[in-house]
Amino acid sequence: FLQGGRNSTYNFTSTQEIINMKVISLLALVGSAAAFAPAQQGRTATSVAAFENEVGVTAPLGLWDPLKLIEDGNQEKFDALRERELKHGRVAMLAVVGYLTTAAGIRFPGAENIPDGMAAWQALLDSRDGQNVLLQMLAFFAVAEIVNRDAPWLDNEAEFVGDYRNGALDFGWDKLDEATKLKKRTIELNQGRAAMMGIWGLVTHEMMGNSILPGGYLPGH
Repeated sequence: FLQGGRNSTYNFTSTQEIINMKVISLLALVGSAAAFAPAQQGRTATSVAAFENEVGVTAPLGLWDPLKLIEDGNQEKFDALRERELKHGRVAMLAVVGYLTTAAGIRFPGAENIPDGMAAWQALLDSRDGQNVLLQMLAFFAVAEIVNRDAPWLDNEAEFVGDYRNGALDFGWDKLDEATKLKKRTIELNQGRAAMMGIWGLVTHEMMGNSILPGGYLPGH
């Protein structure tokens, strides 16, 4: 993509190439940072090792903590971060499904005129149908936030961080063996991580005007 010889100037053929080069450079810097990180002291290594067998420590990254958030080995801090990771992952999985479902043209009754993609937000405020949908969304968020948390007033103990069944929901979970439970928890965690990257990628490409959906369809346009 470069032109000219000694006396000519270098010209990028498109803005997209500039963006791509910046992204590649950023990823290269992030990837190389770990290689030049100072060696950890024995105490820190021992503290971090306490989390080596936690759910979600999978290949190829293993226990990946580039920001050193858990290097002190604090279990309470780890559990709090894990709870946030699970919650954001679950929300992101719903977001990806919702984004792709509306992009496919599927709507709830009363929301037929709401556009897909990021354009939906403005439509929720501009029309009566949109305002009704917005109120339904807010009601769902409120109920989900209330339900999806530990209920200390119940005689029930969570099996693991992020277990919000509170003795009411099961769907056969208690009948599974420990190996299967571990596998399913790992799948949920990794799919949540992928969904967080996925919804960000979908929105970013939409804002850039580049479709990554089948047929070149671009939501919100």
